Amino acid sequence: MPGDRGPQPGSRIADPGSRRLAVLISGRGSNLQALIEAIREGALNATIAIVISNKADAAGLERARAAGIETMVLDHRAYSSRADYDAAIAGELHSRHVSLVCLAGFMRLIGPKLLEAFPQAILNIHPSLLPAFAGVDAQRQALEHGVKISGATVHIVTGELDGGPIVLQSAVSVRDDDTVDLLSARILIEEHRLYPEAVRIVLNGGWRVDGRRFIRSPD
Repeated sequence: MPGDRGPQPGSRIADPGSRRLAVLISGRGSNLQALIEAIREGALNATIAIVISNKADAAGLERARAAGIETMVLDHRAYSSRADYDAAIAGELHSRHVSLVCLAGFMRLIGPKLLEAFPQAILNIHPSLLPAFAGVDAQRQALEHGVKISGATVHIVTGELDGGPIVLQSAVSVRDDDTVDLLSARILIEEHRLYPEAVRIVLNGGWRVDGRRFIRSPD
């Protein structure tokens, strides 16, 4: 991601007293659905204040509407620069007192304006065991490299593409007869389990960032 400032020391949630989330999507929103269900079932103490998509036809918008969550479409093509687009998103989130931003298949790089507005308060989920196979088509990369283990990672977003401090990871075995679709489906199961737990950990505090390391305080 452009404008890497790197992780800053200490933990930071934009509004420590708030447990209000924003979820940014571009597509089907299956990880959004996992968060909705975790909140509904009481496994995650949070509220999704808004779901924003850069695409009007994103299926995840219907998931949000069905759950009674406010939705908004901010088309990046309507803005003259990435900075203007990120500033528009930040303004909408701050006006709703969002404390943590969750990327769920949001196919846009996050620039300095949004990173500065929510320092150490933007999470992303990626279908590999980072730092392996960053970027797009991670499952295909895993198969092409012949690895035996892949998985899912939740990390804090920085200016480095898929390079921020790792909050949680889960391993998934790669089978000899796997296809991209088969491997993706098994990783997705772990994504849905992992993301609500990572959000819970971050919202609950008691953590810090040291270099690239996400460190939780002993219970």
